[in-house]
Amino acid sequence: MPEFDPFLLDLDKKSTRRRPRWFHLPGIYRTRWVEENFDVESVERAARFIPRGTSHVGSSLSRVRLRFLYYAVITALAVLMTRLVYLQIFQGNHYRQLAENNSERIIPISSERGLVFDRRGRQLTKNIANFSLVLIPQDLPREPGARAEVIARAAAIAGRKSEDIQTLIDEFRAYRQDSLVIKGDLDYDTALKLHIQSSGVHGIFIAEGSKRWYGLSDETPLLGSTLEGKNDQRILPLSLSHILGYMGKLDQAEINRLYDKGYLPSDTIGKTGIEKIYESVLRGEYGRRRVEVNVQGKEQSILAESAPKLGYHLSLAIDVAMQQKLESIMLNYLKQTHTSRAAGIVMDPRTGEILAIVSLPGFQNNDFAGGIDSMVYDRYINDPDHPLFNRAISGVYPSGSTIKPVIASAALEEGIINPNTSFLSVGGLQVGPWFFPDWKPGGHGTTNVTKSLAWSVNTFYYYIGGGYGSFSGLGVDKITGYLRRFGFGSFLGVDLSGEESGFVPTKQWKQETKHEPWYIGDTYNLSIGQGDLLVTPLQIAAETMVVANGGTLYRPRVAKGIINPVTSVEEPLQSDILRQSIVKDETLLIIRQGMRECVTYGSCHGLSRLPFPAAGKTGTAQWNSAKPNHAWFTSFAPFNKPEITVTILVEEGREGSAVAAPIANEFYAWWWEYRNT
Repeated sequence: MPEFDPFLLDLDKKSTRRRPRWFHLPGIYRTRWVEENFDVESVERAARFIPRGTSHVGSSLSRVRLRFLYYAVITALAVLMTRLVYLQIFQGNHYRQLAENNSERIIPISSERGLVFDRRGRQLTKNIANFSLVLIPQDLPREPGARAEVIARAAAIAGRKSEDIQTLIDEFRAYRQDSLVIKGDLDYDTALKLHIQSSGVHGIFIAEGSKRWYGLSDETPLLGSTLEGKNDQRILPLSLSHILGYMGKLDQAEINRLYDKGYLPSDTIGKTGIEKIYESVLRGEYGRRRVEVNVQGKEQSILAESAPKLGYHLSLAIDVAMQQKLESIMLNYLKQTHTSRAAGIVMDPRTGEILAIVSLPGFQNNDFAGGIDSMVYDRYINDPDHPLFNRAISGVYPSGSTIKPVIASAALEEGIINPNTSFLSVGGLQVGPWFFPDWKPGGHGTTNVTKSLAWSVNTFYYYIGGGYGSFSGLGVDKITGYLRRFGFGSFLGVDLSGEESGFVPTKQWKQETKHEPWYIGDTYNLSIGQGDLLVTPLQIAAETMVVANGGTLYRPRVAKGIINPVTSVEEPLQSDILRQSIVKDETLLIIRQGMRECVTYGSCHGLSRLPFPAAGKTGTAQWNSAKPNHAWFTSFAPFNKPEITVTILVEEGREGSAVAAPIANEFYAWWWEYRNT
């Protein structure tokens, strides 16, 4: 018998599977190499259930399912990798900024607003440091309940209603990353107290800023010592508030328009006067401070900072001493005549610069600094004299006889009359059933053009304006044409807010508006400055400027130059000429002579006592049959070489020669002494 070899393979007759011979043998050969706890019988029983031809553990997944699972895993990994690449490479900067914004903030550093000086270098404005309690909406909790609780705490700290703060947040919801002022104009002690109270409140903190104050600085010589003998005169004339204007918070329309230009919801902006017109000059540019903040949005440390740029200073053509003196004189005459509303303008006819511009009553623009009290504002609004209204540039009135130099110039230019042409004034003209009177009963006798200006003879202007009998006048079309040449019926473009254009009536306007034809009486009324003609005191001052300087219409302006805050170098503003050679020189010589005769023997004879020659024109404007007339006077001096023009309007002042002319006379007397100081 051959020797038994346990490692030889034995071919199963029912299968090609080969097994070692010891597979079939119980006993010693199998137990010698397996662990003792190996259950042979269990193995043999399990072997009976293994399908023939299978040499590995079985699986319930088919090859199709395995292939599907394989591709699904590959696809998921590809999508995941694509998303990671997109977020890391293409959107990396964006999400990095979002992450940084959670811990960093860009805090704007407000610039110092430029100061305002008068023509002699007197400082008229100051920036006073103050504080504000502000809120940043994006730092508020997102959960509605917690958000409402924070807003309620903010309202309690600010002394406001929660609804008001929520309304503010909703109004500026497009600017949620910017700070909103919920309580402004805080002094240091109040700011410190609120800073402590708000230290644990999300999105609320104290911001440092400044507010505008109007008045003479401590370094400026006292005006009172020059003008009134007072030693404490640091408050500016109230009428200067119409010129300087005031600052105010941006409303929603303004921030929508100016946000891209660097303005923020917490900013203030010039609302009226030169503060508004020269906003871009005075404002300066924000600096930036990058800070690290905690989860409540509170500043922890400064990471980087760029300094703000100072605003430029503004030099005015206004002389504040002249402004104060003119206002003082006007107030005195208003008190004497029991009136309360007036306007006065002093100009340099050589440049168009406004040296003083008074509108009474005035207001205190410091009331608006840091936000005006509602009771104070209501008092201004409900005042029947409307102190916030600048009558000098916005008030429109019948011109009265102050328009007659233009009508006389037109008649001379058109050859309707010559210097010797005369008409007989017997008290007025009769046209059918209508009578057009002179202001003097019985008339002024034989009158030529210079006498007509000296005594303001209406009959002369009825003739040259509308004609009478066989004499043909200018007619309405030529009159309106010359009025527009002198600047009436249009904006002069003064660098103050609120200018009105006035109104020059025409045939077409009357037909379209009143559905009536133009009558000869309309031309007569227009010729003497009555009827539907409306002018501003500024336009009468501009007309006088043209007569005084020989025919040039300058754009009136209150600013004189722009001062670099670093170098202190002033860049002067150039005079802007609107129109030149409006009428011939010889025409204006005659007009000036007529205005001079008004002083030497005419209706403004009171100015003849001045130590220098002056020229003027009185005016009395009817506007309401139940109320007194407006009193006008316009003038220039010295006569041979004019340096200033003075125009005065007193609402319901009755006679120009009795009220308006004396105001100018007293001012001229003071100015003659002051001009050389």
